[in-house]
Amino acid sequence: MSASTGTGWAQLRQQARTLESQTESLFHTYSQFSTSSNISPKPTEDEQKTEAQILDILERREALISQLTRLLDSESLLTASALKQNNLSRHREILLDHRHEHARLRSSIQEARARANLLPNVRSDIAAYRSSQHNNPGAAEEEYMLDERRRIDNSHNMTDSVLSQAYAINESFGAQRETLASINRRVVGAASQVPGINSLIGRIGAKKRRDGIILGSFIAICFLGLLYFR
Repeated sequence: MSASTGTGWAQLRQQARTLESQTESLFHTYSQFSTSSNISPKPTEDEQKTEAQILDILERREALISQLTRLLDSESLLTASALKQNNLSRHREILLDHRHEHARLRSSIQEARARANLLPNVRSDIAAYRSSQHNNPGAAEEEYMLDERRRIDNSHNMTDSVLSQAYAINESFGAQRETLASINRRVVGAASQVPGINSLIGRIGAKKRRDGIILGSFIAICFLGLLYFR
């Protein structure tokens, strides 16, 4: 049972490391869309495909971490090593960092697209408004107000997207805190099951206190001797 558990742990960790490397590579490709000199008004097919791949890999990594957690919980307190606990925590930290990086890159692309399209849109709107003023002033003003309304709605949608990503990151922080608390409980439980560990710790503490008393007494005697022979 222990050998099969170890094999399963090693295979799952290898998959997690492979997906982490793939995520880094996709981030490099995804970041180039924000630095493009001729960024398109809307996300291109390549941009959408890259982001979909990133989201898919992030979800697969989340599932792998859940499998690793269940596998570690199935082991006894004495056989579950601190190294495995640290490995699991590290995978969680990297996943959280990558989710944050994806949100940052996505926001950067949206800002670059907004900057690139702002001036042409303003010029186009002004030209269209002036042209329509000669034909139908009332309809032109109504159309302008509708355009402004659409811009406000788009801004609200972008804000909602950023907030949802922030909530997801906050939930990941909560899961990480739970993992650290679980690790602490397992370590304390394992230490309490080792025979004589508490008495050994007590004897070590008593020896430290005794050494402190002896050292303090020696210093006091030396100090009194200096005062006496001065």
